[in-house]
Amino acid sequence: MLTKLLFVGMGGFVGAALRYVTSGFVSRITTQTQFPYGTFVVNMVGCLLIGFLAGLADSRDLFTATSRAFVFTGILGAFTTFSTFSYETMGLYQNGQTAPALTNLGLQILLGLAAVWGGLQLSKLV
Repeated sequence: MLTKLLFVGMGGFVGAALRYVTSGFVSRITTQTQFPYGTFVVNMVGCLLIGFLAGLADSRDLFTATSRAFVFTGILGAFTTFSTFSYETMGLYQNGQTAPALTNLGLQILLGLAAVWGGLQLSKLV
C-alpha cells in the first residue's frame, strides 16, 4: 500500500509538471485569443492517453497494479482529472449503464460549475 502511494505521488509530480509545461506552451502560441487552449489541449491529450493506455492495459495486461497507479492515478490524474472523469463515464456507458453515465456527466459539469460559482461568492464574503 505504501509503495503504491509513493508511486502515485511520484506520478503526480510528473503529471503536474507536464500539465504546467504543456498548458504554458500552448498558451504562449495562442496569445491572440481569450479561449483557454492550454487547458483544452491538456484535457484532450489526457483523454486520448487514458483511452489508449487503458485499451492496452485491458487487452494486453501491460501494467502491474503499481505501474497502473503510477501512470493512471499519478501522471494522468495530475495531468488532468478530466481524463479520469471521461474514462469513468465512458466505462459506465460501455457497460450498459447509460443512466448513471448521463447522471455522472450532468452532475460533474453542472455541480462543478455551481461549486466554482459558490466558491467565488464565498470569497466575496471574506
